[in-house]
Amino acid sequence: MANKPPQGTPSPETQAEAMKIARSTQKPGQTKEQTKLIAQGIQHGIEQYKKQQKAKARERDKLRKKQTRDRTQAQDIEPVTAEHTVPQQEAANKQSWLPWLLLVASWLGFIGYLQFG
Repeated sequence: MANKPPQGTPSPETQAEAMKIARSTQKPGQTKEQTKLIAQGIQHGIEQYKKQQKAKARERDKLRKKQTRDRTQAQDIEPVTAEHTVPQQEAANKQSWLPWLLLVASWLGFIGYLQFG
């Protein structure tokens, strides 16, 4: 596990990136001290941006966890109601086959009567 720098100091990567940006925007005749001050301002901006992104990521994660928890609770509740509706649906399906079965039997009886009677 890597050691974290103290909370107030920016990471070396941030410092290097800030210095790179400061040097790329350096004006002719600008002193090293001025460039360092610009780099510090850029570092501060990068750190603020990172903090904002971390806060947004935390909020998104909280929202995602809440949605997952709500969905799980809804699924836990849903099977209880589904168990009560399944027997009703099965009874309805059995009843819908009965008229068709009677219709087919009556036609077969009618055809049999005409053939053999």
